Amino acid sequence: MTETPSTIAWARFRFSVIGSLLSSPPPRGELKAAIQALAEKDWTHPITGQKTRYSATTIEGWYYKARKVQDDPVSALRRAVRKDAGRKSLGPKLVEVLAQQYRDHPHWTYQLHYDNLASVVKADSTLGPLRSYSTVKRFMQATGMMRTRRRPKGRPGEQRARERRESRETRGFESEYPGSLWHLDFHHGSLRVITGEGRWRRPIALGILDDHSRLCCHLQWYLSETTEDLVHGFSQAIQKRGLPRALMTDNGAAMIADEFTEGLLSLGILHEKTLPYSPHQNGKQERLWGTMEGRLMEMLEGVELTLDFLNEATQAWSEVEYNRTVHRELSMSPVERFGKARDVLRASPSSQAIRDAFRLQTTRMQRGGDGTISLDGVRFEIPARFRHFRKVVVRYARWDLGRVDLVDPQSGTVLARLYPLDRQANADGRRSPIDPDQSDDPNDGASPASTAGDNGGLDKPLPPLLKRILDEYSASGAPPAYLPKKPRSTE
Repeated sequence: MTETPSTIAWARFRFSVIGSLLSSPPPRGELKAAIQALAEKDWTHPITGQKTRYSATTIEGWYYKARKVQDDPVSALRRAVRKDAGRKSLGPKLVEVLAQQYRDHPHWTYQLHYDNLASVVKADSTLGPLRSYSTVKRFMQATGMMRTRRRPKGRPGEQRARERRESRETRGFESEYPGSLWHLDFHHGSLRVITGEGRWRRPIALGILDDHSRLCCHLQWYLSETTEDLVHGFSQAIQKRGLPRALMTDNGAAMIADEFTEGLLSLGILHEKTLPYSPHQNGKQERLWGTMEGRLMEMLEGVELTLDFLNEATQAWSEVEYNRTVHRELSMSPVERFGKARDVLRASPSSQAIRDAFRLQTTRMQRGGDGTISLDGVRFEIPARFRHFRKVVVRYARWDLGRVDLVDPQSGTVLARLYPLDRQANADGRRSPIDPDQSDDPNDGASPASTAGDNGGLDKPLPPLLKRILDEYSASGAPPAYLPKKPRSTE
């Protein structure tokens, strides 16, 4: 018989249980008591490592089996070969369904094959009965139905990242509370969707995962990987679950954009970034992608997909299966662990507050001629009461020029809402009067008496240089070097 590690482990374990009976045989009439004493002891299971006990009848059978073979009692204690070893344990109809399923989906995992086979048997009971998962897995391996893994795609900089991993130790980690740390990443899907214009596009998934509970906070497909898409999906995760304390992402262009980073700071979320080309630092997120590709995307293969249907199927899969399936490492489902632990999440702000948070802050020079600034090629008018500002600070998102605010750079207070320059409305020639009280001249509030002097009673005094020139010219005694012209009479 072919020896396997489990076979050897079982033989050695059984020999360790009854070995004392062989090395020091009990006196006549005391064998039954000695076996009963062994049955009352706790033993460590050779495979699982858990504490277990065995009945006196079982131990007695091991004892007599080993005593019959004096030369090699350990070999006699090996696990017996199953009577049905080598026989097909699945019905012919079920084997045919499984074979066709494997031909159509050779990349599926054994678990996914089994789950789909169970659904087929449930719909058509004449195909059953369906054996256990291990039976189906052994049958597939024995008949050559081995899983064909997809060829991994190359990544630039992979060699440098590998050298860095080899020189530094890698440690697994887990946050203590739900909401303490979220993971976020984009993933290019393996299938394509058809757009309304009749074009095939490869969608990109945005996934947000809670580190402690592995709960999928939000999962959505997009046709691009922009900051606008990132903010759109992340905002939904906040509104679903609450505000996290920290977020881990890679160094993608969308993740380090000003709108996103300033939005995280505004919401009090610590932004932690992984090293370049080091997806293992965000390993929990990578596991989500592997599970999604191995189950959801494999089941959708051959289906004509639209972006709407793909998102609908993904939302259902993430909430019904992924979040509610027992996680092998956690020994419970993500939603169960999320609900049991004490979280550190904060209440979600309003939709408008989240929208206002994810905007960049920048400085512009105000044009003195018409009181406007330019943002991404669009002119915006500054209110007349702020015309004395040489530099203005504004907050806006580059994809949403419909909301631009003039803010105080010190406190961040919104001073005014800015609107695009409407040239057609300004073409009617009407202009609002400027309030003198808002003039930017420091002498605007002085009385006429305080400013009238040698300048003929004008509101403002003459500049010192011009006054000196006039005084020197007057002291010379020369007449003015021009001939005054009297105005023509209108009578």
